[in-house]
Amino acid sequence: MAYIEFRDVIKEYKMGEVTITALDKTNFEINKGELVVIVGPSGAGKTTALNLLGGMDKASSGTILVDNKDITKLKNKELIKYRREDIGFVFQFYNLVPNLTALENVELAVQVCKRKASSPKNVLKKVGLKDRLNNFPSQLSGGEQQRVAIARAIAKNPKILLCDEPTGALDYNTGKQILKLLQDTARSLCMTVIIITHNKALAPMADKVISFKNGKSEQITINENPTSIEEIDW
Repeated sequence: MAYIEFRDVIKEYKMGEVTITALDKTNFEINKGELVVIVGPSGAGKTTALNLLGGMDKASSGTILVDNKDITKLKNKELIKYRREDIGFVFQFYNLVPNLTALENVELAVQVCKRKASSPKNVLKKVGLKDRLNNFPSQLSGGEQQRVAIARAIAKNPKILLCDEPTGALDYNTGKQILKLLQDTARSLCMTVIIITHNKALAPMADKVISFKNGKSEQITINENPTSIEEIDW
């Protein structure tokens, strides 16, 4: 049985008398420890699926199983615990606390988590920021801020790491470094890593590629031998 399953998941938003269907009977499976890339144009439903899986939103209908648990049936307190202990988030625009240092941003995240992977300082060293521990976000480059965001997420040792366009605001070389970090994280920690992107050129780096279109998971491709991000040009 797959670690993550979406079964006929529908997500609708009502705006007055208008109903917008963001996900329309979406189905896909993800195995534990896989690096998955979800691709598709804007408005295809990628971020909606990520938000539902991360417990930040609730499906209108359907079933979302994570480790045999139907998270669509969780109550608010249970969802808070699920997000805190099982999920790591990496967003496009970092979402760091501006008046905390890089180290303090990571420390804040692990204070509420039981499954710490390592000390915040060690995780920041692992992502190449050993000399920037005491810098504030405004003193860091975009790539460095994204590394702090990733360190903050993986320091919790989450079961699932969700990344929404993690390289969208970065230049090419920095973006490649971030993707290598995510690829290495999935392999070394056996963490399930899911990356949303509009860039189909990143597909070869993944164990599995899920293509979204019009609110549906239209195509699923399995890569038997994923390519190192260092060998991909986009």
